[in-house]
Amino acid sequence: MSSKTDTEVIIGGKVFTLSGYESEEYLQKVASYINNKINEYNKVDSFRRQPAETQCVLLQLNIADDYFKAKKQISDLEDEIRTKEKELYDLKHELVSAQIRLENSEHMAKEYQAELNENAKQMVRMEMKLKDK
Repeated sequence: MSSKTDTEVIIGGKVFTLSGYESEEYLQKVASYINNKINEYNKVDSFRRQPAETQCVLLQLNIADDYFKAKKQISDLEDEIRTKEKELYDLKHELVSAQIRLENSEHMAKEYQAELNENAKQMVRMEMKLKDK
């Protein structure tokens, strides 16, 4: 198990100590994401005019929206992977069936060729007998 990491980050101009089993780089990345959201919203006049509590709720809603969209995208990609895996399985099955049919056809062709050769030999023998008579 990883050791617990404590790291100081700056979020919204304030210093926080984050603790977790993730790396310091990851915790800094999370703080950076939050700071980017804060900066993005602080560019909007109507956001800045809202009370601090409303701003926090709006940021939380936006982050939750990002989360659910990412989760949906992951779900869609997993569905796509399952579909592709099924298509691949079906194609492999089709390939194996085609290979079996090809092998059977080749086997039959060899049998027909052998039969044709035998018939040709028999015809030559019969022609020889007719010439002898």
